Amino acid sequence: NMEVKKLLEVLTTAEHLKDVPRHCYTSGGRRESVAEHSWRLTLMAYWVSDEFPEADLEKLLKMCLIHDLGEAFTGDVPTFEKTEKDEEKEAHLLTEWVAKFPAPFREEMQALYSEMEERQTLEARIYKALDNLEALIQHNASDLSTWIPKEYKLNLTYADDRVSFSEYLTTLRQAIREDTLAKIEK
Repeated sequence: NMEVKKLLEVLTTAEHLKDVPRHCYTSGGRRESVAEHSWRLTLMAYWVSDEFPEADLEKLLKMCLIHDLGEAFTGDVPTFEKTEKDEEKEAHLLTEWVAKFPAPFREEMQALYSEMEERQTLEARIYKALDNLEALIQHNASDLSTWIPKEYKLNLTYADDRVSFSEYLTTLRQAIREDTLAKIEK
């Protein structure tokens, strides 16, 4: 069991994600938070779960919920700017934090992070594909004036490799690309 004081401590750290801005903007014109991204990613996983009946939905939802907790310590670094050093720092701080969790949460989260990093399981591949797709969907929802030049091409190619294992996700990726093209052509 997680003691009440430890639960409050963990929730306080996780709450920081509500204030950690991402590179992308919302349709209303403000910077999106990491927490908002994680929330919608988790909704996506739930809503596409019928396409993957063999996947462990509970595990997938947990992956989506915890995937960016490290950014509570480092902030969000856009994928096109993130270096290996950035990734190592985030992983180190996250590992230190999770190591302080009581069992069984510590062991489960360590196992989930390892599985997510290796991306060998169906759940890890789905999570990573949806993580990338959610970012693209959000970019399409944001005003074009918030895009930087490299995003015009990136929004047309990003995540192609991540979705290739699934016909459904490949079709979703194509629909997102069509939305991107329509947005750019306006």
